Amino acid sequence: QVQVVESGGGLVQAGGSLRLSCVASGSIFNINAMGWYRQAPGKQRELVATVASGGRINYADFVKGRFTISRDNAKNMVYLQMSNLESEDTAVYYCNVQSGIFKFYWGQGTQVTVSS
Repeated sequence: QVQVVESGGGLVQAGGSLRLSCVASGSIFNINAMGWYRQAPGKQRELVATVASGGRINYADFVKGRFTISRDNAKNMVYLQMSNLESEDTAVYYCNVQSGIFKFYWGQGTQVTVSS
């Protein structure tokens, strides 16, 4: 059984910062990409950032240099450092972990609320 657990969400004022963490545990092997997605009320889930096992990083355009994704392969963890947060960043943030080629696991999500 595989568990993906996010943490670090919360309420922050516009312009503030938050750091999200995600850990994958259980019977998970050959982790490839790890990433963050988000879903705002009434909107579809969208990509925020991903980092491949080799280190290649992909950001959504709206990140605009405000977010930084990183991972710790030894701990099966991925992080998202978010700075200069805007009210439009309010969403549930989900961690996604790719195992092998065809298996993807999601966490339960962590709420990020940015007050203006």
